[in-house]
Amino acid sequence: MVEWGSQRDLFDVPDEVAYFNTASLSPSLHSVRAAGESALRRRAQPWEIGETDWFADVERLRTLAGRLVGGDAEGIALVPATSYGFAVAAANLRIEARQQILVLAEEYPSGIYTWRRLAERTGAGIRTVIRAPGQTWTEAVLAAIDERVGIVSVPNVHWTDGGLVDLEQVAARTHAAGARFVVDASQSLGVMPLDVTALRPDFVVSVGYKWLLGPFGRGYLWVAEQHRQGQPLEENWILRAGSDDFAGLVDYRDEYLPGARRYDQGARTLFELTPMAVAALEQVLAWGPSRIAATLTAVTDEIATRVTAAGLGVTVTEPRGPHLLGLRVPAGATDRVATALRAANCFVARRGDAIRVSPHLHVTPSDVDRLVTTLVASL
Repeated sequence: MVEWGSQRDLFDVPDEVAYFNTASLSPSLHSVRAAGESALRRRAQPWEIGETDWFADVERLRTLAGRLVGGDAEGIALVPATSYGFAVAAANLRIEARQQILVLAEEYPSGIYTWRRLAERTGAGIRTVIRAPGQTWTEAVLAAIDERVGIVSVPNVHWTDGGLVDLEQVAARTHAAGARFVVDASQSLGVMPLDVTALRPDFVVSVGYKWLLGPFGRGYLWVAEQHRQGQPLEENWILRAGSDDFAGLVDYRDEYLPGARRYDQGARTLFELTPMAVAALEQVLAWGPSRIAATLTAVTDEIATRVTAAGLGVTVTEPRGPHLLGLRVPAGATDRVATALRAANCFVARRGDAIRVSPHLHVTPSDVDRLVTTLVASL
């Protein structure tokens, strides 16, 4: 089932648990937990924390995140959530009243709410893409982009069922239309390769607690070079040039630090969380997104094949991402299925009428057996 040996021993997941809900909240790596415990001990002794410590781990993390998107540290801002990243994008993208912001139907709420507020403020419209029967998300998005669209905001995969959006095709059509391009990579970064050099997006945002295996409260925003001189959401001291000179902080400076650092959240150092995020990204990069994707493709393909072969009338969204699978159970059976899975210590997510399955490298063949067997028995 897996491309290389089991990685279960690197995760803090007991044998009796079959966890298929990484898309909501990732299981913890032992290395991430150890980094957090060490960071808490260190934070308990603030006299041991020097001035350089306010910057060292943060810049290490920025470099790792830059590698994940195919860029470098200069394009990365450290943010607390997707909503913060979307807010930065909305504050720094121009759109006119006659234009529209393109989004997917039933997309994750944080982006939708942000774009609605921008539309209210500017008089622009929202264009919601709905798939026709038999149509892929990519086809639907490409058909919806025209000269009236000013911003295209899409994910790489739809969060409810893993339906794939071909970012290369969408990027090409967006650029040809003269529109701005924003990517929510929260359900793909770390498990699907992403190259900002090839895609040329304006902004890419991702949380860190899903496929990046890190802690809550640490997310990432990649900013294209043409937007790195823009307006940050807040004015905190550490974003300004010369902030590493603690004795000179009262010599107020108008200049910001270089790159996308001006968009960092306040209290960005996060002594307790940043070492955990560093450990998480180091492991993700050691595995490599392409390798993770290949392995999880085998896992989700097996689940899809076995569930379909059982004749349960379950439909699987195609094409889809390698790591997300939407299983639609018969009408009225969702509660029964969810209850049976919980009783079997098998954890998935409910998204509308679908059961969303989202494994990571901790999943074993016995976990898959438990998931499929419980589904069959419950139906």
